[in-house]
Amino acid sequence: MNIKSLLLGSAAALVAVSGARAADAVVVAEPEPMEYVRVCDVYGAGYYYIPGTETCLRVGGYLRYDIGVGKGGYGGLIDVADKMGDGLNDTYYKRARAALQLDARSETELGTLRAYMHINFDWNAGVTDSNLTSTGTNVGINHAYIELGGFRVGKTDSLFATMTGYTGNVIQDDLISYAGGAGADYGTHQIAYTYVGSNGFSAAVAVEEGAYDNAIDSYVPHVVAGAAFTQGWGGVSGVVGYDSNYEEWAGKLRLDVNVNEQLSLFVMGGYGTDDNVTRNFYKGWGGNWAVWGGGTYRFNEKASFNAQVAYAENKDVAVVANVAYQLVPGLTITPEVAWNSWHTENKVKIDDGFGGFLRFQRSF
Repeated sequence: MNIKSLLLGSAAALVAVSGARAADAVVVAEPEPMEYVRVCDVYGAGYYYIPGTETCLRVGGYLRYDIGVGKGGYGGLIDVADKMGDGLNDTYYKRARAALQLDARSETELGTLRAYMHINFDWNAGVTDSNLTSTGTNVGINHAYIELGGFRVGKTDSLFATMTGYTGNVIQDDLISYAGGAGADYGTHQIAYTYVGSNGFSAAVAVEEGAYDNAIDSYVPHVVAGAAFTQGWGGVSGVVGYDSNYEEWAGKLRLDVNVNEQLSLFVMGGYGTDDNVTRNFYKGWGGNWAVWGGGTYRFNEKASFNAQVAYAENKDVAVVANVAYQLVPGLTITPEVAWNSWHTENKVKIDDGFGGFLRFQRSF
């Protein structure tokens, strides 16, 4: 065998081996295309499509820190003994809150399908039954409901409160309660339908369970109905509620006026029956009637002045004012002062006083 034959044989063997290995080579799969989060601008800012679906989701909420002092308004922590002149254990009221809001929406052949939840996680200061100051954590569900078209089922605020709005832009707007009884507990199980027209007119009806001591005690629900008309100049709204537990009625009418770009004003009046009980789930004020009024003046994009005055037939009075200031985008600081005088149902004065309130809120 000469050298030439040896080289040719080696080359042939090498090619054969290489071919066999090529046949067994591992093929690396192409990476799957990545599906990036898409912005959903159908329902406003902050929504995005949940990957792989046509459902739009908005994640939001706020962190809030509240401080209260004094005995008027929401005030500080007042020992029961203080009302007898002792004055022990009076201190700040404080609350730290983390609120989580989720809003999921999609379009269907029956209209917009929506699921909304708002959960509060609170660390509160309080007073024990032994008149000692204490702190503790609690979790609350503000809203948890489903909407399809104009129908709504779930837990939310009573239509009696929302149809005419939550009175003014002050924090302590319910010192004279406009819904939910004396404790202003207007969260409730609700089945409702709302019609929204194209000309600013809307109407709604709801059956509700009530809350706490005002929850229904039979299969007969509370019933609420209302209507509103809104235009650029302001709006008019009205609502009526029937408490099935006590067979009592209450109603409210409200007028809003946008005077100019800086100033907006409102006035609202309420009337309710008290044949069987002085207050119920809808008539939260003392006496048959009450009135609320106030407004907002916007100094600029960052600061606004808000004020509200309320008076009820049993001589309860509440005056509240604040300045809401946006320190930086997303962070608002609101110092507020309040004075109120409270009375029995028979117009006998119990007490009065001033209170201060300071809120820091980071919204997102």
